[in-house]
Amino acid sequence: MPRIYIAGPLFNTHERWYLERIAEALEGAGHATFLPHRDAGLVDFTAPGAQARIFRDDIAALDACDLCVALLTGADQDSGTSAELGYMFAQGKPCFGLTDDFRYLNNMIWGICGEGARIAKDIAGLLELLLSEVKGKR
Repeated sequence: MPRIYIAGPLFNTHERWYLERIAEALEGAGHATFLPHRDAGLVDFTAPGAQARIFRDDIAALDACDLCVALLTGADQDSGTSAELGYMFAQGKPCFGLTDDFRYLNNMIWGICGEGARIAKDIAGLLELLLSEVKGKR
């Protein structure tokens, strides 16, 4: 089973809560996950060295993971999430998106997520896409 990096905005309790539900569903399906705020922590800008440590931990996790799942809700996708997706895409690793908010989806993000083929509207749909991807690699 592939190891999955879960990207998404971390600015409020609701975003972090939903990312944790995504991680629980993926882990329940047998995947190992890296969830940045859970596994590396939130940046404490008052703590010396914290920002650099978390950046390095996140990069190491991106390198160690086989694919990325990104929460893409909102009128514009989070810049950090977009950077994580771009990093994984540049390494040739599959990227998946999760959103039911189709007011606007950045064209680059759409392309990175298999030209839209790897974007699900809910967690159940995400699990179906991942299962199809894993079966296709066998």
